[in-house]
Amino acid sequence: MKVHFIAIGGAAMHNLALALQQMGYEVTGSDDTIFEPSKSRLENAGLLPENFGWFPEKISNALDAVVLGMHAKADNPELLKAQDLGLKIYSYPEFLYEQSKEKTRVVIGGSHGKTTITSMILHVMHYHDRDVDYMVGAQLEGFDLMVKLTEENDFIVLEGDEYLSSPIDRRPKFHLYKPNIALLSGIAWDHINVFPTYENYVEQFRIFVDSIVNGGSINYNEEDPEVKRVVEASENPIRKIPYHTPDYTIENGQTFLETSEGPLPIEVFGKHNLNNLAGAKWICQHMGIDEDDFYEAIATFKGASKRLEKLGETSSSAAYKDFAHSPSKVKATTEAVKAQYPNYRLLACLELHTYSSLNAEFLKEYKGALDAADEAVVFYSPDAVAIKKLDAVSKDQIATAFDREDLIIYTNPEAFKSFLFDQNLKNTALLLMSSGNYGGLDFEDVKELL
Repeated sequence: MKVHFIAIGGAAMHNLALALQQMGYEVTGSDDTIFEPSKSRLENAGLLPENFGWFPEKISNALDAVVLGMHAKADNPELLKAQDLGLKIYSYPEFLYEQSKEKTRVVIGGSHGKTTITSMILHVMHYHDRDVDYMVGAQLEGFDLMVKLTEENDFIVLEGDEYLSSPIDRRPKFHLYKPNIALLSGIAWDHINVFPTYENYVEQFRIFVDSIVNGGSINYNEEDPEVKRVVEASENPIRKIPYHTPDYTIENGQTFLETSEGPLPIEVFGKHNLNNLAGAKWICQHMGIDEDDFYEAIATFKGASKRLEKLGETSSSAAYKDFAHSPSKVKATTEAVKAQYPNYRLLACLELHTYSSLNAEFLKEYKGALDAADEAVVFYSPDAVAIKKLDAVSKDQIATAFDREDLIIYTNPEAFKSFLFDQNLKNTALLLMSSGNYGGLDFEDVKELL
């Protein structure tokens, strides 16, 4: 098959393009800009476009399919040409579904935890040499690509994102997968630019639960009241199996999971990650991995990329970075680090970087999110607010939203960096939370602070 990617440079898109090339497809693509690591990976595979931009001449009746990425616009000239020719145009999730119609589809959904749970499942499968197809939102240790597609594998594990499918398909991605086996980890309002009300956001998860095929199953986090309500109210004829955080202890900065064979030391920590682990265990059991084999494998899981990633540790200090940006994730991550290092000062730094987090109306959702920190810092760029065409937010609005009188707020990258590098980190746990980089902070430099 000949497949053309419009906006091939995206994190998910370029991985799908590389996976199809490995299957023997003839792949081409376009984009107006491509960043690392996508650029080098496409270049090494011979798939990097010769010139950046959109070229309608690349679109012809010789193509079997066009895959349209979210980065493209509805008036993209290549898309318009494909529509004029009547070519088959897929969104990313539509194409994945087409590739997996005959497989058992395992879909991991939720506002938070889905990347970690999917990563845990794939780590366990990889550890025990169980070959499965997959799509995950983070680069994993031991895996070349974030996407794998084959003709022969029975299972495909899909991270079920609730964001939109494409510029011309406004359905959330996870509505298109029609799972046989599903998991729902949590519901906490996000993507305010797409789902302007909490009720509208929750409705997407109701639709997801109802999309599970008849006779399928869902494992759900019964500790999340909204998840519990949504799943238990569904009239879809499926098995509904709850899970909860397992018992665990922390001793001298080491987390031990309580098992039938006794305490098991594990690499990940935090109540939210233990809850994720419980969900992953259920899914692995559905896929043929017994409990003992799961525990053997999960003991070696170090975490998903950018999720509570350790920058460094000494005898009297530790530093972590985390992708956390939504209020529920910030709260869970901050509490996890404090619980792991109860005798350290916790210095928690959060960058408000996403559309939702910089929205004046949404800011109030952050109330109490940094309460577990001994010292809390928020960084945001007024330029980022302007670029996103949002109403300006003030330091006073942010201080009020977080409901913390001693909150330190920076808007200048150099001032924040000076503050950070003036810190004495003895007996301190440093936590840097952001989906950005604080206006140019080199995290490698942070390691030197230790």
